[in-house]
Amino acid sequence: MKNNGAGRPLPLDGIRVVDFSQVMMGPCCTQMLGDYGADVIKIERGPYGDLSRWSVGDDPDGGNNPVFASLNRNKRSVVIDLKSESGRNAAIALIQTADVVVNNFRPGVMERMGLGYEDVRAINPGIVYACGTGFGLGGPNVRKGGQDVLAQAMSGAMERRADDSVPLSIYPTALADYAAGMHLVQGILLALLQRQGTGEGQQVSVSLFDSMLAMQMQEAAMWMMRGKELNWAAMPLSGVFDTEDGAIVMIGAFKQNPLREICKALNLEDLSLQDKFANLEVQRENRAEIQEVFRRSFAAGTTEHWLSRLEEVDILCAPVVSLGEALADPQTAYNRMVADMEPTANGPVRVVASPISMSDAPFQVRHQPPRLGQDTAAVLSECELQRADPA
Repeated sequence: MKNNGAGRPLPLDGIRVVDFSQVMMGPCCTQMLGDYGADVIKIERGPYGDLSRWSVGDDPDGGNNPVFASLNRNKRSVVIDLKSESGRNAAIALIQTADVVVNNFRPGVMERMGLGYEDVRAINPGIVYACGTGFGLGGPNVRKGGQDVLAQAMSGAMERRADDSVPLSIYPTALADYAAGMHLVQGILLALLQRQGTGEGQQVSVSLFDSMLAMQMQEAAMWMMRGKELNWAAMPLSGVFDTEDGAIVMIGAFKQNPLREICKALNLEDLSLQDKFANLEVQRENRAEIQEVFRRSFAAGTTEHWLSRLEEVDILCAPVVSLGEALADPQTAYNRMVADMEPTANGPVRVVASPISMSDAPFQVRHQPPRLGQDTAAVLSECELQRADPA
């Protein structure tokens, strides 16, 4: 059993994951499992492998571009032609030694290759068979292609904005992929825990659509139970406001009279004394007017000035920064959220580390993001040895 470098085993040491997934939802799941000890064997098709190896176009590091590197550390790459008999036999041999199988193909693809859940369970009853899909394993949209942006749109998330004057747009971070990937991690771990008691595996399924609905649990409950819209971005005393040198976000909530405190910070008369702003209900009705007052005030000072003023009266606020600024923030360094790996001839390999901090299982990179097929011979050889001598 391997250990984490501090003399203790990692939480998932001894767990083998055969990973057929690609792009983001599946790979971010299996990377998390690999980060904490699982032996993740990434099955790729030649000659190009995972689609994310080439999704950014030409890159100095080719198939190990930054997008691929960000999702595939702590894995080993094996190239197998699953359409050939020999390739399918190799996949079955690996599955026989595995604890978990992961795929994010459309429903029916693994079954057509003879690698569906029932096929796999027949040869390995203890397998945890994890499926990531766009819309689920059945239902009216089962054949529809699943993708992050489509899930944003079809779950209702894309339609909700701070106000109707804001154009509909694609959120620029893959919310559905990441959420579904983390839900898939949770499902796998739950199934592994249950297997400890029953000795049996099971199928785990997560979809982009379901994960986006789950992220809106508060809003959904309000709509289903009261028939009302709940939109945190449209709260009357909250918003994003331009300053002289940038922008600031303010959350006017969690206080008995936040408007009074905001007015104090902005050097305004206490608007909460006016009937049209006296409580949350009328503040909602007059949101446009009060937001315009805030906009004019914030535009007359610097971000640093307004942060100081708002924090003096304990109103939640923060500067709006770029991703580059966030990565350079001292808090990012303190939290060890950047992982430096072995550089290539084209420069450093730096990615975001695991957001989970464990005192007895610190995050570390045990395997660089693999070159396509670099571990094929070694993994298949190990598999033959294990099958020949299970002990």
